[in-house]
Amino acid sequence: MKKIVLNLKAYSESSGSGGLKLAEIAGEVADESGVEIIVCPQHWDLSLIANKVKCKVFAQHVEFNNPGAFTGSLTIEGLKNSGGAGTLINHAERKVGIDYVGKVVEKCNSLDLETLACADSIKEAVEIDKLKPTMIALEPPELIGTGVSVSTAKPDEIIETIKLIKNSIPLAGAGISSADDVRKAFDLGLEGVLLASAFVKAKNPKSFLESLASVF
Repeated sequence: MKKIVLNLKAYSESSGSGGLKLAEIAGEVADESGVEIIVCPQHWDLSLIANKVKCKVFAQHVEFNNPGAFTGSLTIEGLKNSGGAGTLINHAERKVGIDYVGKVVEKCNSLDLETLACADSIKEAVEIDKLKPTMIALEPPELIGTGVSVSTAKPDEIIETIKLIKNSIPLAGAGISSADDVRKAFDLGLEGVLLASAFVKAKNPKSFLESLASVF
Protein backbone atom coordinates (compact mmCIF):
# COMPACT_ATOMS: atom_id res chain seq x y z
CA MET A 1 0.00 0.00 0.00
CA LYS A 2 1.33 3.44 -0.94
CA LYS A 3 1.81 5.75 2.02
CA ILE A 4 2.42 9.27 3.28
CA VAL A 5 4.87 9.70 6.17
CA LEU A 6 4.75 13.01 8.06
CA ASN A 7 7.82 13.97 10.07
CA LEU A 8 6.77 16.68 12.52
CA LYS A 9 10.42 17.37 13.46
CA ALA A 10 11.04 19.83 16.31
CA TYR A 11 9.11 22.81 14.96
CA SER A 12 7.30 25.00 17.47
CA GLU A 13 4.13 24.47 15.42
CA SER A 14 4.30 20.71 16.02
CA SER A 15 5.02 20.77 19.76
CA GLY A 16 2.48 19.90 22.45
CA SER A 17 -1.10 20.74 21.49
CA GLY A 18 0.08 21.79 18.02
CA GLY A 19 1.58 18.37 17.41
CA LEU A 20 -1.56 16.65 18.63
CA LYS A 21 -3.72 18.76 16.31
CA LEU A 22 -1.52 17.94 13.29
CA ALA A 23 -1.61 14.24 14.18
CA GLU A 24 -5.39 14.35 14.54
CA ILE A 25 -5.61 15.92 11.08
CA ALA A 26 -3.45 13.11 9.72
CA GLY A 27 -5.74 10.56 11.33
CA GLU A 28 -8.85 12.22 9.93
CA VAL A 29 -7.47 12.33 6.38
CA ALA A 30 -6.29 8.72 6.64
CA ASP A 31 -9.75 7.64 7.82
CA GLU A 32 -11.61 9.65 5.17
CA SER A 33 -9.36 8.78 2.22
CA GLY A 34 -8.27 5.24 3.02
CA VAL A 35 -4.64 6.29 2.46
CA GLU A 36 -2.05 4.95 4.89
CA ILE A 37 -0.62 7.95 6.73
CA ILE A 38 2.16 7.65 9.31
CA VAL A 39 2.92 10.53 11.66
CA CYS A 40 6.26 11.02 13.46
CA PRO A 41 5.72 13.41 16.40
CA GLN A 42 8.19 14.87 18.83
CA HIS A 43 9.22 12.36 21.49
CA TRP A 44 7.48 14.30 24.26
CA ASP A 45 4.15 13.83 22.52
CA LEU A 46 4.44 10.31 21.08
CA SER A 47 2.58 8.37 23.77
CA LEU A 48 -0.32 10.82 23.92
CA ILE A 49 -0.66 10.94 20.14
CA ALA A 50 -0.31 7.19 19.65
CA ASN A 51 -3.25 6.61 21.93
CA LYS A 52 -5.49 9.25 20.35
CA VAL A 53 -5.12 9.19 16.56
CA LYS A 54 -6.37 6.84 13.84
CA CYS A 55 -3.06 6.33 12.05
CA LYS A 56 0.31 4.75 12.73
CA VAL A 57 2.73 6.71 14.90
CA PHE A 58 6.50 6.43 14.50
CA ALA A 59 9.35 7.83 16.57
CA GLN A 60 11.72 10.24 14.84
CA HIS A 61 14.76 8.38 16.23
CA VAL A 62 15.58 5.57 18.66
CA GLU A 63 18.59 3.98 20.30
CA PHE A 64 19.20 0.24 20.27
CA ASN A 65 20.50 -0.31 23.85
CA ASN A 66 18.46 -2.45 26.22
CA PRO A 67 16.36 -0.83 28.95
CA GLY A 68 18.39 0.02 32.03
CA ALA A 69 20.68 2.66 33.50
CA PHE A 70 20.93 4.79 30.35
CA THR A 71 19.73 8.26 31.30
CA GLY A 72 18.01 9.99 28.40
CA SER A 73 18.01 6.90 26.18
CA LEU A 74 15.16 6.45 23.70
CA THR A 75 14.78 2.69 23.85
CA ILE A 76 12.90 0.64 21.29
CA GLU A 77 11.07 -1.14 24.10
CA GLY A 78 9.95 2.28 25.36
CA LEU A 79 8.68 3.12 21.89
CA LYS A 80 6.57 -0.03 21.76
CA ASN A 81 5.27 0.47 25.29
CA SER A 82 4.22 3.99 24.34
CA GLY A 83 2.06 2.71 21.50
CA GLY A 84 4.43 3.45 18.64
CA ALA A 85 4.31 1.33 15.50
CA GLY A 86 7.85 1.99 14.29
CA THR A 87 10.58 4.56 13.86
CA LEU A 88 12.51 6.73 11.47
CA ILE A 89 16.25 6.14 11.53
CA ASN A 90 19.28 7.75 9.90
CA HIS A 91 17.49 10.95 8.86
CA ALA A 92 19.86 13.53 7.35
CA GLU A 93 19.42 15.62 10.51
CA ARG A 94 20.23 12.60 12.72
CA LYS A 95 22.71 10.46 10.80
CA VAL A 96 23.82 7.33 12.65
CA GLY A 97 25.57 5.10 10.08
CA ILE A 98 24.99 1.65 8.65
CA ASP A 99 25.96 -0.39 11.71
CA TYR A 100 23.61 1.58 13.94
CA VAL A 101 20.78 1.22 11.43
CA GLY A 102 21.35 -2.53 11.34
CA LYS A 103 21.07 -2.86 15.11
CA VAL A 104 17.88 -0.79 15.20
CA VAL A 105 16.29 -2.75 12.35
CA GLU A 106 17.18 -6.08 13.96
CA LYS A 107 15.69 -5.11 17.31
CA CYS A 108 12.59 -3.51 15.80
CA ASN A 109 11.97 -6.65 13.75
CA SER A 110 12.16 -8.74 16.91
CA LEU A 111 9.49 -6.54 18.52
CA ASP A 112 7.22 -6.39 15.44
CA LEU A 113 7.95 -2.70 14.85
CA GLU A 114 8.45 -1.11 11.44
CA THR A 115 11.47 0.91 10.33
CA LEU A 116 11.88 3.73 7.84
CA ALA A 117 15.58 4.24 7.15
CA CYS A 118 16.74 7.31 5.26
CA ALA A 119 19.47 7.15 2.62
CA ASP A 120 21.33 10.13 1.15
CA SER A 121 22.66 8.36 -1.96
CA ILE A 122 22.24 5.30 -4.17
CA LYS A 123 25.21 3.68 -2.45
CA GLU A 124 23.78 4.18 1.04
CA ALA A 125 20.33 3.00 -0.07
CA VAL A 126 21.79 -0.25 -1.41
CA GLU A 127 23.75 -0.86 1.80
CA ILE A 128 20.73 -0.15 3.98
CA ASP A 129 18.49 -2.36 1.85
CA LYS A 130 20.69 -5.33 2.77
CA LEU A 131 19.58 -4.80 6.38
CA LYS A 132 15.91 -5.23 5.35
CA PRO A 133 14.19 -2.23 6.95
CA THR A 134 10.49 -1.93 6.18
CA MET A 135 11.03 1.20 4.07
CA ILE A 136 13.84 3.32 2.67
CA ALA A 137 13.43 7.05 2.01
CA LEU A 138 15.65 8.43 -0.76
CA GLU A 139 16.68 11.73 0.78
CA PRO A 140 19.42 13.86 -0.84
CA PRO A 141 20.25 16.25 2.04
CA GLU A 142 20.69 19.25 -0.23
CA LEU A 143 16.99 19.10 -1.17
CA ILE A 144 15.53 18.88 2.33
CA GLY A 145 13.30 21.87 3.07
CA THR A 146 13.90 23.43 -0.35
CA GLY A 147 10.52 22.75 -1.90
CA VAL A 148 12.33 21.04 -4.78
CA SER A 149 11.39 17.37 -4.65
CA VAL A 150 13.81 14.53 -5.22
CA SER A 151 11.32 13.13 -7.74
CA THR A 152 11.74 16.30 -9.79
CA ALA A 153 15.44 17.02 -9.27
CA LYS A 154 16.86 13.50 -9.52
CA PRO A 155 14.48 11.20 -11.42
CA ASP A 156 17.28 9.14 -12.99
CA GLU A 157 18.80 8.52 -9.56
CA ILE A 158 15.45 7.38 -8.23
CA ILE A 159 14.89 4.98 -11.12
CA GLU A 160 18.36 3.49 -10.66
CA THR A 161 17.90 3.11 -6.90
CA ILE A 162 14.51 1.42 -7.26
CA LYS A 163 16.10 -1.16 -9.56
CA LEU A 164 18.69 -1.97 -6.90
CA ILE A 165 16.41 -2.09 -3.84
CA LYS A 166 15.22 -5.67 -3.27
CA ASN A 167 14.06 -5.88 0.35
CA SER A 168 12.44 -2.57 1.30
CA ILE A 169 9.63 -0.28 0.18
CA PRO A 170 11.15 2.81 -1.55
CA LEU A 171 9.85 6.30 -0.70
CA ALA A 172 10.72 9.82 -1.85
CA GLY A 173 12.12 11.69 1.10
CA ALA A 174 13.18 15.27 0.31
CA GLY A 175 11.52 18.42 -0.93
CA ILE A 176 8.00 16.98 -1.30
CA SER A 177 5.67 19.97 -1.20
CA SER A 178 2.72 19.37 -3.55
CA ALA A 179 0.36 16.79 -4.99
CA ASP A 180 2.33 17.03 -8.24
CA ASP A 181 5.49 15.96 -6.39
CA VAL A 182 3.63 12.92 -5.06
CA ARG A 183 2.31 12.08 -8.53
CA LYS A 184 5.82 12.27 -9.99
CA ALA A 185 7.14 10.01 -7.24
CA PHE A 186 4.52 7.39 -8.03
CA ASP A 187 5.13 7.69 -11.77
CA LEU A 188 8.80 6.86 -11.14
CA GLY A 189 7.85 3.72 -9.21
CA LEU A 190 8.13 4.91 -5.61
CA GLU A 191 5.61 3.64 -3.07
CA GLY A 192 5.18 6.72 -0.93
CA VAL A 193 6.56 10.01 0.33
CA LEU A 194 8.21 11.37 3.47
CA LEU A 195 7.71 15.08 4.15
CA ALA A 196 7.84 17.57 6.97
CA SER A 197 7.75 21.37 6.69
CA ALA A 198 5.29 21.52 3.79
CA PHE A 199 2.68 19.91 6.06
CA VAL A 200 3.65 21.36 9.44
CA LYS A 201 3.86 24.94 8.15
CA ALA A 202 0.95 24.81 5.70
CA LYS A 203 -1.67 27.55 6.12
CA ASN A 204 -4.31 24.84 6.05
CA PRO A 205 -2.64 21.50 6.91
CA LYS A 206 -5.80 19.46 6.36
CA SER A 207 -6.47 20.84 2.89
CA PHE A 208 -2.83 20.35 1.99
CA LEU A 209 -2.83 16.74 3.18
CA GLU A 210 -6.11 16.04 1.42
CA SER A 211 -4.54 17.29 -1.82
CA LEU A 212 -1.70 14.76 -1.41
CA ALA A 213 -4.11 11.94 -0.57
CA SER A 214 -6.17 12.73 -3.67
CA VAL A 215 -3.30 11.44 -5.83
CA PHE A 216 -3.66 7.89 -4.45
